[in-house]
Amino acid sequence: MDLLQNYADEKEDELDEPENQNDQNPDSAALESSPPRILPSKSAAPKVDDTTLALTVAQARQTQSRPIDPSQHVVAYNPTYEQLWAPIYGPAHPYAKDGIAQGMRNHKLGFVEDASIDSFVFDEQYNTFYKYGYAADPAGSNYIGDLDALEKNNAISVYNIRQNEQKKRKLERKQEAEGGDGMAVDVDPAEVNNPATDSWLMKNRKSPWAGKKEGVQTELTEEQKKYAEEYAKKKEEKGNAGGEKGEHVEDKSTFHGKEEKDYQGRSWVAPPKDAKAANDHCYIPKRLVHTWSGHTKGVSAIRFFPKYGHLILSAGMDTKVKIWDVFNSGKCMRTYMGHSKAVRDISFCNDGTKFLTASYDKNIKYWDTETGQVIRTFSTGKIPYVVKLNPDDDKQNILLAGMSDKKIVQWDMNTKEITQEYDQHLGAVNTITFVDNNRRFVTSSDDKSLRVWEFGIPVVIKYISEPHMHSMPSISLHPNTNWLAAQSLDNQILIYSTRERFQLNKKKRFAGHIVAGYACQVNFSPDGRFVMSGDGEGKCWFWDWKSCKVFRTLKCHEGVCIGCEWHPLEQSKVATCGWDGLIKYCWLPLLHLGHSIDQCTPEVGLALSLALDGKEQLSWTNLARQISLEDYRSQIHDLLRQYGCS
Repeated sequence: MDLLQNYADEKEDELDEPENQNDQNPDSAALESSPPRILPSKSAAPKVDDTTLALTVAQARQTQSRPIDPSQHVVAYNPTYEQLWAPIYGPAHPYAKDGIAQGMRNHKLGFVEDASIDSFVFDEQYNTFYKYGYAADPAGSNYIGDLDALEKNNAISVYNIRQNEQKKRKLERKQEAEGGDGMAVDVDPAEVNNPATDSWLMKNRKSPWAGKKEGVQTELTEEQKKYAEEYAKKKEEKGNAGGEKGEHVEDKSTFHGKEEKDYQGRSWVAPPKDAKAANDHCYIPKRLVHTWSGHTKGVSAIRFFPKYGHLILSAGMDTKVKIWDVFNSGKCMRTYMGHSKAVRDISFCNDGTKFLTASYDKNIKYWDTETGQVIRTFSTGKIPYVVKLNPDDDKQNILLAGMSDKKIVQWDMNTKEITQEYDQHLGAVNTITFVDNNRRFVTSSDDKSLRVWEFGIPVVIKYISEPHMHSMPSISLHPNTNWLAAQSLDNQILIYSTRERFQLNKKKRFAGHIVAGYACQVNFSPDGRFVMSGDGEGKCWFWDWKSCKVFRTLKCHEGVCIGCEWHPLEQSKVATCGWDGLIKYCWLPLLHLGHSIDQCTPEVGLALSLALDGKEQLSWTNLARQISLEDYRSQIHDLLRQYGCS
């Protein structure tokens, strides 16, 4: 401690003396003072390698300076405004291969920004520069080019002509039209004679349609006269065709049967005299009987001949309509060709002697079933989606058609005039269904609504539209006329009452099939016990009307099963059509519902024979009267083995 105290006293003395000593003799003071001794500092702490710390700090600074990765879920620091709004770089974007988010796209190749100058402004400045020698600078508010011309023309552009210049040009045109020399007031004659000026161009300009009048031909040759007469004749025939606005195709028909009349003079369309209903009980078919394959493309609709069903009419997407024999040979009887595009809908009249076709060529044709001639053609210039005749016998001349322009058009086929238009729908009309003894009709549309109309009055008396409703492209009336079955595109069939309120029956709902996107037809059995519909997988579905349960499903087509019809007389036979171009005919083969072979009685056997073939009715009736029950059962066993049934 004494040494430290002495050292401190010496330091204080040295600090007090130096001014005077240095002023007297600085050299001697420097010599006497010895250099200070610097002792190295020592630390007890161990040495630490701070390389990792430096790298971490540098990486953090680099992270804070680069844009944010959109694929990361957590940001461990506070990003700056520039980082938040920086563009996305690199191909590692999680939403697009090219690094651009889907929401930022406005072009199929990425994001395209608008140009800084509009196309019209660019054309204006471009033409102004080449006409006057100056133009506006897109980088600023000044002009570039010939500034003297800019001052002289008062900075006008080619699209901004001064008012006095416009008056001058109007006056020149007026004088030129009156036969004057085309010179306006205050126009220098030197400019008129100079081909490089606008005045000379205005005076000497000619219309591009101006021809040589002296070369005009006054008389036509014989060939030209003949052509003009043929053209006028065609135009007159087209005008007399009733103002058709659809595509015109020559109407023709081909008969494929052996003879159009039999030895008694009966037409091939006439129904067989012994065709009548076997019983009032319908059964679900189980086996394929026949396949008709004459269409080269899909079949969009089929219709049985009214009341008898001995013929079936089919509308094809190959523009053809065919009619097939169901009762005898099963062959195509006649082909009707008159449309240029796919046929959308067909409809028989009450007696079946005539039928309607609606096609995508915008034409509705009224055909004679027997001869194949077109009686009338109707068109409004729009595509008809559904055609229907008034079911009353005294109103078979009234045609209703649902069009693609949201209207239901009503024609009188005798006068070929439009007598009414129903135009309250907001979308294309898909179906027309008559209810309430044909005093009203229900229509469905793409606007997901149902509307009820009084026939002949274009006012909606009932409007049905709910948020949960989907479009209903097919509607069928129950045989008791109290219910409507509507095919909804949410894969279900809804039931509506045809009473005054047209309410939805919430207790009846038929589902299980897939029809979303397809206008599959829905239909009923003649006794009303079953509901059936096709679906998008080629199946035909059958539901029980009372329990709403799926009764049976038949695989009928490869593709979409678009239409299905129950035979009006033979209660166990069903026809279906699909987009594979085939029409299939199914039936119940000798298996009576709810009965086995051991439970067969003569009445059941008679029903089985009628389901098999109506021609065996007499023989089975006599057999039931003459033989015992055991022999009768053995006969049924033999018949089952004959037709390959177990």
